[in-house]
Amino acid sequence: MSDTKTIRFGRIAAMLPVKDMQRARDFYCGVLGFDITFENGSPVGFMILRRDDAELHLTLQKNHRAVPFNIAHMMVGDVDAMHALCQAHGLRIIKGLKDQEYGLRAFVFEDPDGNRIDVGQVIRP
Repeated sequence: MSDTKTIRFGRIAAMLPVKDMQRARDFYCGVLGFDITFENGSPVGFMILRRDDAELHLTLQKNHRAVPFNIAHMMVGDVDAMHALCQAHGLRIIKGLKDQEYGLRAFVFEDPDGNRIDVGQVIRP
């Protein structure tokens, strides 16, 4: 058995399945401000998005059915502003914004494809 401490891990990015790549692009780029760093296929079936330190991968899955649990966690610098943005765009809020006992102010929303994303900000004492 090898010593796993010698293995260095790099980035890990969430892969979100989407039914409609243009709608997903419009949401993640147009609403949340991500930039496209890579696209593959014609029509596009895979895309990499970045904003600040966040990276997100979108994959076209025309038969995607959203699951009833969170598939990604996103840390932000202003969770109240992110919550207001989601509300302003009519996104479904699954769990309301509140301070959690584990040290985050957080909420959960569904993206346009029904993917549940947990959003949090560290609560400063």
